[in-house]
Amino acid sequence: MGTVIMHSVMSVDGFIADGNDEVGPLHDWYFSGDTPILGGDGFKVSRTSAEYVRPMWESIGVIVMGRHLFDLVNGWEGRPPAGDHVVVVSHRPKPQGWHPEASYHFAGDVRAAIARAQDLAGDRTVAVNAGDVGGQIFAAGLVDEVAIDVVPVVFGSGRRYFGSGEGQRRLADPHVVIPSDGVLHLRFKTAR
Repeated sequence: MGTVIMHSVMSVDGFIADGNDEVGPLHDWYFSGDTPILGGDGFKVSRTSAEYVRPMWESIGVIVMGRHLFDLVNGWEGRPPAGDHVVVVSHRPKPQGWHPEASYHFAGDVRAAIARAQDLAGDRTVAVNAGDVGGQIFAAGLVDEVAIDVVPVVFGSGRRYFGSGEGQRRLADPHVVIPSDGVLHLRFKTAR
C-alpha cells in the first residue's frame, strides 16, 4: 500500500482558511513563480518549490477530502489537481448527475474512506486534505506523514490544519525542510 500523507497549506499560526473559508494569501505562492508544477495546469511556483511539489503531486493516486471542501470547490469540477481518484467522506451520496465520468467515491466514515482510497491508489500516495476530516483521519492513527506548506502570514482564527481534534500526538523530527519563495515546505513522519 502507498503512504497516507495529510497535506495542506497553512498560516504560521495553524490555519488553512479563515472563518469564511477564504484562503487569502495562502495559495499565492502557487501562482507567483515561473515554473509549472504539472504541465499546463496553471500552477506556477518557484523552481525550488517545483522541485519539491512536482514529485509529490506525481506520486498521488487518490485525494481524500471532506464533504465541506467538496462543496466549497464543487469537487474541482471532477478534475482534481493531482491523482486519478477522489474519496469524499460524507454521509450524503455524490450529487445526482454531478460529473458522472469523474472517479469520485463517497464513504460514510474516515476508516472506510482510507480503506477505499488505499484500494484505489495501490502503491501510489493517498493525499488527505487537512481540516476537520483530515484531523479525524490523523487522530485515528491512519496518517503516515504530515506535509505542511507554511506561508508567512498570521490569520488569528479560522479553520485549523488539524481540525477541531484534541489531545497530543507526537511527530518525528522533520525529514524535509525546504525554504522557498513565500512558503516553507515541511514533512514529518508520524510517530507510531
